[in-house]
Amino acid sequence: MSDSLTLQPVAVIHTPYKEKFSVPRQPNLVQDGTGIIELLSPFNQAESVRGLEQFSHLWLIFQFDQIPQGKWHPTVRPPRLGGNQRVGVFASRATHRPNPIGLSKVALRQVECKNGKVLLHLGAVDLVDGTPILDIKPYLAYADSEPDAISGFAQSQPTPPLKVEFTPEAESAVKKHSKNRPHLQRFITEVIQQDPRPAYQQGKTTERIYGVSLYEFNVRWRIKAGCVDVAEVMSVSV
Repeated sequence: MSDSLTLQPVAVIHTPYKEKFSVPRQPNLVQDGTGIIELLSPFNQAESVRGLEQFSHLWLIFQFDQIPQGKWHPTVRPPRLGGNQRVGVFASRATHRPNPIGLSKVALRQVECKNGKVLLHLGAVDLVDGTPILDIKPYLAYADSEPDAISGFAQSQPTPPLKVEFTPEAESAVKKHSKNRPHLQRFITEVIQQDPRPAYQQGKTTERIYGVSLYEFNVRWRIKAGCVDVAEVMSVSV
């Protein structure tokens, strides 16, 4: 058996998440955070996706390309356990793994082949913008679905812990972009109410102002008594 394996990305994904800090921990937690996969040469051929439109969901195998190589530990602290309890790395979906490979199930909305490009329009995703896609496989309900599966410490979907409110200035800024981003306020709310802070900070009130990059915007917010105040939504150069 070979000690190494060389993989070539078949595609790249475009998402509104410009940094790791803002990415939801699972794709279905933020419904407005959709993505588009763009196949790379030489895989960007219509023949490569023939028949894919017959499937409603896909498995994406991707690279954690923003994680430092070689830095992993046999145990990790999952956010669902408050960042205080350790489990084995193979009993988690931690990003710091022996091999920086991730798996995500996404909804397929449209297959588009146009002007030499092959694009897969997706539903909600949990990947950073520009993440390399290593493989794409159709989701098979009869084989992949296990309604009675036991999911350990993550048996149920987490309840969003935070209430999100916009200052008048932030709400006004969002409305200015409503033509191009009609669901921007709802999207920002979905992202921040999941509390993207590290698990050890969650549940704590602080005067610190946080910033997160979504689409072409820098969103600044703070925590006050279990509620989020979105203070600014600023357009930035892209």
